[in-house]
Amino acid sequence: MGDEGKIRVLIAKPGLDGHDRGAKVIARALRDAGMEVIYTGLRQTPEMITEAALQEDVDVVGLSILSGAHLALVPRIRDMMNANGLNDVPLLVGGIIPDDDKPTLAAIGVDGVFGPGTNTEHIVAYIHNLMASKGANSVP
Repeated sequence: MGDEGKIRVLIAKPGLDGHDRGAKVIARALRDAGMEVIYTGLRQTPEMITEAALQEDVDVVGLSILSGAHLALVPRIRDMMNANGLNDVPLLVGGIIPDDDKPTLAAIGVDGVFGPGTNTEHIVAYIHNLMASKGANSVP
């Protein structure tokens, strides 16, 4: 965990999707809950996301994908994270993800999928529970 015991979360927008309102709403909710949030901005490549996760020493990576490219992008990001020693860093995905694709994402190592309209308090609690299950102190 980051300085002062805060959970550090990277929020990234992979691919060509140009809509970031949802990612910004989540980033703000996590900050309001006492987490440290690094937002990478729009149109990030898997390489850029992995590099940011490494450099920022994050506890969780959250991806926001509305473009429908999740089955192409998420496996590449998880593979790159694993290849760079980030296999123990939980990967969360938010956006428009069909229910049929959720088992595929889980099988490649996605720890949680959140659709549009998910209550931000639910996401905050989910991250706290993830960190607690890893043995980290999830109290800000």
